[in-house]
Amino acid sequence: MHWYCVHTRPIKESQTAGFLIAHFGLDVYFPRLKQRKTIRRVRREVISPLFPRYLFCHFDLSVHYRAVRYAPEVISIVSFGDQPVVVGDALIQELKGWAGDEVDLISADQDFHPGETVEVTDGPMQGLRAVVLHAKSDRERVTVLLALLESPAQMVIDRSKLVKIS
Repeated sequence: MHWYCVHTRPIKESQTAGFLIAHFGLDVYFPRLKQRKTIRRVRREVISPLFPRYLFCHFDLSVHYRAVRYAPEVISIVSFGDQPVVVGDALIQELKGWAGDEVDLISADQDFHPGETVEVTDGPMQGLRAVVLHAKSDRERVTVLLALLESPAQMVIDRSKLVKIS
């Protein structure tokens, strides 16, 4: 049995996780991010998916592939070619340890510009290099293109966890 990354329809991650647990008894990990946002001029804590439209599922490919692949609201199991990609146990454990902590929303002094190469300095993606796609105006977070699971994936990371690579 291995961990696999399941791609879901938008805003259906929680529903899909519940279905896989209830109907098949599978171990599902759906990491979420707790952050403070200003909504209509009021600071609130918001919980959103760490990886929007994705969740992780632990199952035996030969037994549960069709059940997971064709579950309601599932688009696909992340694959290279026709082979589903195995997600390492170490990454899942690191995510579980990291996702439980409240995320610091500290503004960094460093400005990042689209196209710049950065390195992640903290968290489960530590050591990975990324390309900045979009720097949000709130100066707290940036969207980066990561080589996650050996393929490009978009992810939002706190600026304080990035450093420019010369």
